[in-house]
Amino acid sequence: MSEGGCHCGAVRYAVEGAPAFSALCHCADCRRCSGAPVTAWGMFPTEAFSWTKGEPKLYASSEHSRRWFCGECGTGLAYVNEAMMPGVVDIQVSTLDDPGAVPPLLQMQMADAINWMATAHTLPAHNRFPPQP
Repeated sequence: MSEGGCHCGAVRYAVEGAPAFSALCHCADCRRCSGAPVTAWGMFPTEAFSWTKGEPKLYASSEHSRRWFCGECGTGLAYVNEAMMPGVVDIQVSTLDDPGAVPPLLQMQMADAINWMATAHTLPAHNRFPPQP
């Protein structure tokens, strides 16, 4: 069993087993809802997922898409789209207590990717904050 939750701790969840699929999504909807250039998702059977603490808010981000988030801190937590992916829930991998346990298998929705994501891996990298000028 894996567990995860929001930034403030008001909402927690548990998921059983390994994901059926995992990916980095570059679509415009995920970008806007997460505030990040890409969102990591892990897909699990609905019956393997449960809320264990608190009650998340539900947002209808499109006709069939539903996104759960913490009403206190705003952390995006999970996504369902029964029309496109019946019987599954996607969790935002970064909200897992151990996000490294669900590595992405691929990147998708590249047609929507921000153009600078193609070269993001070439930027200088720092373990913490860069030196101040």
